[in-house]
Amino acid sequence: MSKKVSADKPIFEQGMQYHIECKPGDLKGPVLLPGDPERAKRIASTWEEMHQVAAHRQYYSYTGKVHGVPISVTSTGIGTPACEIAMTELVNIGCDTFIRVGSSGAIQPGIELGDLIISSGAVKMEGSSGFYVLPEYPAMAHYEVVLALIEACETLGFRYHLGITASSSSFYLGQGRPGVNDYKLSKTDLIVPDLQKMGVLNFEMEASHIFTLGQIYGLRTGAICAVYANRVTNEFATKGEKEAIQAANLAVKILHDMDLEKKEKGKKYWYRALKSL
Repeated sequence: MSKKVSADKPIFEQGMQYHIECKPGDLKGPVLLPGDPERAKRIASTWEEMHQVAAHRQYYSYTGKVHGVPISVTSTGIGTPACEIAMTELVNIGCDTFIRVGSSGAIQPGIELGDLIISSGAVKMEGSSGFYVLPEYPAMAHYEVVLALIEACETLGFRYHLGITASSSSFYLGQGRPGVNDYKLSKTDLIVPDLQKMGVLNFEMEASHIFTLGQIYGLRTGAICAVYANRVTNEFATKGEKEAIQAANLAVKILHDMDLEKKEKGKKYWYRALKSL
């Protein structure tokens, strides 16, 4: 990549993207978006077919097949700045459907460690989206992805919850946790109870920007997160990743079937009665 290219758009020969080191055609099907490169590897290991396309910085990409249909995964790293890079470059190479597969902290009673949370929308408690949209602009998941994730969880018999997520650019104070030596501001203690009153289900760190970019660029986006932290009971355990991966994999197959039904019936949007037309 030594050849000079545009500083505004650092794209190399054959459309190779600078950060993710992928080019058009490298990744097939919907793209799963974990933060952790190791989780990307674990996701790909569950498919019937897979091969690694790239590994550059925190961006590890694999492509293959699951349930007989194309699928890919790219790790984004933690937070919306790194996620913006991944999403932008993935869109540049032609990807159009994205499902975040992550971990999160639940803030409502009745949600247990290891449960899954499907995000219908997200509170933008991060800075990246502000460069793209007005503060009032909503961050909403695409309804087809939400429906596919719900159907997947129901089919697999997994415990899940559906609702609004808060995406914070801070893991500690921004999610109501204390910093070093219990440092915090007076407003820190209000973050969790205020969001609870609003009916927000959980914290994570990327979904709102994924949804925002999806709406701007006409993409399908969604998110499913395993509950690692219970902020109500103050418990933490790394449970539910396997189930989140299984649900996301099956959702990709469901989306594939939705697309076939839309194409067959000449419809832009999927709805349940399409099968009977």
